[in-house]
Amino acid sequence: MMDANQLRSTFTGFYAQRGHAVVPSASLIPHDPTVLFTIAGMVPFKPYFLGEQAAPWPRATSVQKCFRTIDIELIGTDERHCTFFEMLGNFSFGDYFKETAIPLAWELLTEVLGMDAERLWITIFETDDEAHDIWLGVPGVREERVQRLGYEDNFWQMGDTGPCGPCSELFFDRGPQYGDEGGPARGGADRFVEIYTLVFMQHDRALDGSLSDLPYKSIDTGAGLERNLPILQGVDSLFETEVFRPILAAAEEIAGVGYGAAAHSDVSLRILADHARAMAMVVADGVMPSNEGRGYVLRRVIRRAARRAFQLGVLELVTPRLVAAVADVLGDAYPVLANELDRIQETVEREEGTFRRTLEAGSVILEEALRDGTGRVPGDVAFRLHDTHGFPIELTMEMAAEAGVEVDTEGFEREMAAQRDLARADARRRREALGEDTVYRDLLAQSGPTRFTGYEHYEEPTTVVAVLTGALPGTAEIVLDRTPFYAESGGQVGDTGVITTETGRARVLDTQVAVPGLIVHRATVEGELFPGQDALAVIDAGRRESTRRHHTGTHLLHSALRQVLGDHVRQQGSNVAPDRLRFDFSHPQALRREELAEVALAANADVLTDAPVQTIETSKSEAEALGALAFFDDKYGERVRVVRAGAHSLEFCGGTHVDALGMIGPITVVSEGSIGSNTRRIEAVTGSGSLALLDESRRALDDVAHMLKVEPNAVVDALQKVLDRQRRADKELQRLRGARIEEEAARLAQAASGGVVVHRQDGLVADQLRDLAHAIRRHGVRVVVVAGSPDGSKVGVAVASADAAVDAGVTAKELAQLVGGGGGGSAELAVAGGSDPTKIDDVLAEARRRLGA
Repeated sequence: MMDANQLRSTFTGFYAQRGHAVVPSASLIPHDPTVLFTIAGMVPFKPYFLGEQAAPWPRATSVQKCFRTIDIELIGTDERHCTFFEMLGNFSFGDYFKETAIPLAWELLTEVLGMDAERLWITIFETDDEAHDIWLGVPGVREERVQRLGYEDNFWQMGDTGPCGPCSELFFDRGPQYGDEGGPARGGADRFVEIYTLVFMQHDRALDGSLSDLPYKSIDTGAGLERNLPILQGVDSLFETEVFRPILAAAEEIAGVGYGAAAHSDVSLRILADHARAMAMVVADGVMPSNEGRGYVLRRVIRRAARRAFQLGVLELVTPRLVAAVADVLGDAYPVLANELDRIQETVEREEGTFRRTLEAGSVILEEALRDGTGRVPGDVAFRLHDTHGFPIELTMEMAAEAGVEVDTEGFEREMAAQRDLARADARRRREALGEDTVYRDLLAQSGPTRFTGYEHYEEPTTVVAVLTGALPGTAEIVLDRTPFYAESGGQVGDTGVITTETGRARVLDTQVAVPGLIVHRATVEGELFPGQDALAVIDAGRRESTRRHHTGTHLLHSALRQVLGDHVRQQGSNVAPDRLRFDFSHPQALRREELAEVALAANADVLTDAPVQTIETSKSEAEALGALAFFDDKYGERVRVVRAGAHSLEFCGGTHVDALGMIGPITVVSEGSIGSNTRRIEAVTGSGSLALLDESRRALDDVAHMLKVEPNAVVDALQKVLDRQRRADKELQRLRGARIEEEAARLAQAASGGVVVHRQDGLVADQLRDLAHAIRRHGVRVVVVAGSPDGSKVGVAVASADAAVDAGVTAKELAQLVGGGGGGSAELAVAGGSDPTKIDDVLAEARRRLGA
């Protein structure tokens, strides 16, 4: 039985053996600003298909992770749809086309993966005779298994205009127990499952809808791993495969209900397993829950899972355990899941915890609205659920649909338009991050603001003001009268550490601003902490040191980007953590390699000055007069804190920073790319992280130098020499092969009988046979047929004709049938193939009989 890892490696290995570059999966966050997520295997290659960039390889293969919610309402209701999926694909950028893609796909499925050819069906576009003929030329394909369908099913396009073309799809027949016969065109959808799509990108659609031929034709294919695994493993459902079953088992254990016990609980369990995979992969790629864009989609997925667990009667948080199961299942294929598991769990548990606190109350409100007898949820109720309880409108509509009623969406939109202002949205975001803010506001009014002392001190004698029940089981939110813990703000993560009293010890997991002026420490507690107790608050000094190195490094990168690219560069977001920094900035196009190098050089030049980092507290107007830059959407009071980091950087900032620039250490840029229209993202590491990255690069360079038998500083020249030799050898080999073919062609042409040459030539692949036939015809020969075996296991047949009475394409196709194959081409030149070398002489005899040679 083939497992998922074997399927991934078998697929890419098959195409790698046939000249395809194996390309790693791109992020789920695409560089393409027209889509929120990577929704198909071709998305990372879109610039090559559009001709915006030259493809680095003529052909490629990949296993691309994808995320799609267009079918989210179907998730769980059947056993073949999923939100996160892996797309196996092979691609040609003007290299090969249908004549190669079709037989390769069939060979992979039937000969390599071992699928029964008698259970495979093929659909093609209704007018695509070329694909039809090629399919029928593939050994094992029967004409009655090839069905023609229209635009909706078998024509692919990137948009209303641009590249498009017909496609061909392969389906697997699961058997009569799953539905009616009749193939994919007329049979049951559960019976005939699509497993492989071949897109033939050959047209360019204009604004008026007319089609013209693209400068070169390309191939884009996709085979869903989750669709193919059940077939290869002989199971009925993707949820029974090893990429789902352990996660489903975790859901069963959490819910206390077995899979198969009841239809309604099975749907919920399938949703939990599917959404766990989706949320884990999306968070791993850097998306955070929010109220817009990708973050909103992620939030919806997490909350859908949380509601299903709630409906199953589960009171504890489920997402941290579920994503841990996902990491166990997919961690080998995607190591980021294991490496980032703590961050992933923290992200999903925070979001689920926030939603859990309001889900019960919101459900009561919705149930009351559903029972009022009107058959409709009023728009103001839907808005209140959204605004007060954090219910996405899609979730309200989903719950209403389950009860058979509608939602007044127009009324909802009116309420949204009337009350959607920035202050309310900001308050709502804070409430969703830490819970109902009335408790915090009352506490702030009673005890006053928390005094932050963390700029000067890493530990602080303090007093416990309050101990609140945390959002997560076993946690508490501790409020101190003063604290050295930095609360997450301005992109910098919150501090961790320890708070100790005579009766207990709290391990601080995160620090947040509950409401402006009040800092809460989210912690697990050993023993007990009481209001009024004296305490010692100590932050994790090493973590803070690494974080502040990255924070100051972010400022230097910002100023360096403005120096190199221009003053239009402004920060659009950031994330400063102990192990990395991420900086989003406005810029309309990708940085050239030289520009990126110049940015890194400018930032490191500032580091080498070891200039002091100065902080100034002043009025907002005075800070602006000094030329200080304000961060993207941050809000500032009349008194502000300004950080001067060397000669070039002056910014509003409340974060923690190094005392002198030399403390940052080297800044190494890890990546730069697009995250949306006119918005770029740069990621970098500093200090020990940078040194580790540089050491890894140095060791890789040493390995290459060792293989080339040169010193590291001579690697480029040595490699260039190797490539030059290779190019010369390839060119010489091509010349010699051409000369040999020409020589052989001339000899055979001289021996022509009646203007016909029929000849056996072993040892040549199909393309070489075609070249030989073409060369013989150029010597004045009327018709040429050459056949042979390149390796003793396959057969090639080439036909060239200068005689209008002899169609090379028809002749090649018919001759190839004698060796168990097929093929074709133009009336002047055609190539076919087969699988029975013992019948080659029969092919030649039949050719002589037909041509009278």
